[in-house]
Amino acid sequence: MAIAAATLVLAGGALSACGGRQDAASTDAGGAVTCEVTTNTRVGIATGNATGVYFALGNAYAEQINTAGGRLRATAAETGASVQNIQQVVAGTYAVAFSLADTAADAINGTGSFTSKQPVTALARIHTNYTQVIVRKAAGIKDVAGMKGKRVSTGSPKSGTEVIANRVLTAAGLDPAKDISAQKLDLTKTVDGMKDGSIDAFFWSGGLPTPGVTDLLTTSGDSVEFLDITKVLPDLQKINPVYEAGTIPAATYKTPADVPTVIVPNVLLVKDDLDPNVACSLTRLLFDRKSQLEQANAAAKEITLDQARKTDPVPLHRGAVEALDDLGAPQ
Repeated sequence: MAIAAATLVLAGGALSACGGRQDAASTDAGGAVTCEVTTNTRVGIATGNATGVYFALGNAYAEQINTAGGRLRATAAETGASVQNIQQVVAGTYAVAFSLADTAADAINGTGSFTSKQPVTALARIHTNYTQVIVRKAAGIKDVAGMKGKRVSTGSPKSGTEVIANRVLTAAGLDPAKDISAQKLDLTKTVDGMKDGSIDAFFWSGGLPTPGVTDLLTTSGDSVEFLDITKVLPDLQKINPVYEAGTIPAATYKTPADVPTVIVPNVLLVKDDLDPNVACSLTRLLFDRKSQLEQANAAAKEITLDQARKTDPVPLHRGAVEALDDLGAPQ
């Protein structure tokens, strides 16, 4: 199928270079999905922190959309990540959002950070996020419970990192609102705080390698270390079975050994009424340009047709289903 375009109404004029506000106004009018849309389309992509994998892949994805030869155009924007991204897709600020699968499940079910069920669907499951918990050696933190009374960055407000951080802390018997000095910072400020000693520990949920974590381990590797949090995994799985055991390979950040941790998949989300031909085109581009995305960040190697449909409980957009059927993705 040819990748073409459809029209999305833009709020406040054209998108800015950093990913301005837009309304995804081309709604699903029913009918067959062809992926052959004919008028100009511009979409905003909500990513995450500037030194994270969402941002790297989101910008690479936008670039590939813009060079695909059709009328489809995209702009990626730095955001607070999962929770905020979903809220902004529903509001029409962006058309596409990167999200952790656990946060997306909360959105579908109207739980966690969401007080009602959100009208979102998935284009595909993408790479895996690794919960990366790092402490300053001088802080003397040996497990999550040892964070009591410490200065801990739990990630940007309304991010998937914050959701996981609070759940891990709770599973370890701590009250995130009372037992730690929570620093709700993006990854860039978090890394700066670890370097200057103003933060004792931090949580980060991201793909491998995460540029900001690479920076910290490269410049301050002797003074920091990873924390094994897998003891709390059974309690996390009671909240959502999407949480799994995983490993950060030693080669990723040149650590002395592999790091056991908790992992969760990521999904690309759109509003459920997005024009299905746009959704189909976006999904096809994700896989057609996979090799170029891998050049932006190695996490894109995990974007596979074998895993693409595994977005439960978030339903696939019907445009994405058409694209995956055409690409031969396993049912």
